[in-house]
Amino acid sequence: MAWQLRVAGVADLDDIMAIETPTFGTDAWSASAMASDLQSAHTYYLVAFHPETPTLVEGYAGLLAPRRSADADIQTIAVAASARRQGLGRVLMQALIAEARDRGARSVFLEVRADNPGAQKLYDELGFEQIAVRPQYYQPDGVDAHIMKLTVTPASLSPAVGA
Repeated sequence: MAWQLRVAGVADLDDIMAIETPTFGTDAWSASAMASDLQSAHTYYLVAFHPETPTLVEGYAGLLAPRRSADADIQTIAVAASARRQGLGRVLMQALIAEARDRGARSVFLEVRADNPGAQKLYDELGFEQIAVRPQYYQPDGVDAHIMKLTVTPASLSPAVGA
């Protein structure tokens, strides 16, 4: 499945919230919190869509990564129910990790619900390791958060062949 990504802004708030609210239910961000994050100079948000339907947002993801900071944090990621299990979550995560690297981060952190094995599997496959647990982090459900960390290797350049 071919996805196109673009940087998100406040104009995407309604489309993002249309995925956020049903996906996360009681854990969903408020529209005002999401709008604030979309406007921050220290965040990087993407939306995803099919090239043939550019006005239909199928997923989004956000990164908190101040430039030249050693640490970055995956703020949120969600894929519309109709687009799940097609690789979009992986595409979004890889794009955020690349942006974190470009901004100078050496570590990327995230929290994931203990009762979300699908997301945990994806993060494991991308190289994240569980480093801690935050008991009852997700409220009002009282679900633990697994804190995960990815060590980001710096981009390296090699000489051109024949140089």
